[in-house]
Amino acid sequence: MYNYLDFEKPVADLEGKILELKKLNESGEAVDVADEIARLEKRAADALKDAYRALTPWQKTQVARHPDRPHCLDYVKRLFTDFTALAGDRSFGEDNAIIGGFARFNGQPVAVLGQEKGADTKSRLKHNFGSARPEGYRKAVRIMKLADRFNVPLVTLVDTAGAYPGVGAEERGQAEAIARSISASLALRVPVVSVVIGEGGSGGAIAIATANKVYMLEHSIYSVISPEGAASILWHDSTRAKDAATSMKITAQNLLEMKIIDGIIQEPMGGAHRGPEAVIEATGKQIATALEEMAGADMDCREHRREKFLAIGRSV
Repeated sequence: MYNYLDFEKPVADLEGKILELKKLNESGEAVDVADEIARLEKRAADALKDAYRALTPWQKTQVARHPDRPHCLDYVKRLFTDFTALAGDRSFGEDNAIIGGFARFNGQPVAVLGQEKGADTKSRLKHNFGSARPEGYRKAVRIMKLADRFNVPLVTLVDTAGAYPGVGAEERGQAEAIARSISASLALRVPVVSVVIGEGGSGGAIAIATANKVYMLEHSIYSVISPEGAASILWHDSTRAKDAATSMKITAQNLLEMKIIDGIIQEPMGGAHRGPEAVIEATGKQIATALEEMAGADMDCREHRREKFLAIGRSV
């Protein structure tokens, strides 16, 4: 059984009935119900299609935050081989919210960075729900500089509600650490490919998403602030998050139209959590295509990145 979102209630009811019938069928306490199960499965599939046919920005936000959605480490395990994680910022300490290191992607050496939210209570606490502290971004800068030194492409996987806003993080220079991470990414001479796999929240996301190619999963979001935060600032009412999500244009479709991102990676019907293997494979193919295009273009990656970000907003 899945963790169902509010708008998925019709699907939840039908799939709950299917599960009950299957249990009865397995226990031998009921007559043959195969036909009824098949009928309900078709109705559930149709209900799922209806629910996902035209999601609102707020509904997409809920899907992007789904707890069962594949996270950074799921992508690293499936897409990369010989992954060697690096720890620490050589200044303060280690931050498990950001995963980083070196690996091979389709046999090619690459550097990998990503935000890990965790899959259960223990891992979520360990990774601080994907919200990095300054030492996390300083670790990211260290890995970026190593990638540049060894001339290997950088792949980043973005999934964070935003940088950690705690007092300790601010005391250790959160804003400065994010700014240096953005600056370091802009200065890289190697290709950088970034994929927003869930939430792309605020400077915490762009710190590792200042890339030559930026892609988003179909139901991911990318914004300067969370809908709840925007509603609190604009209307002093966080319950108006739905209105903020609509006004802020945070969906992949909105951002592709505004030419802020370079493409959208399709998700299985019902979201990435209903077909993690398929969405991870599709993401890998998109990353491979992007790296091949940039390798064949013989381009100046720094100049390409500069022009990409300067062009944002010119035609809007």
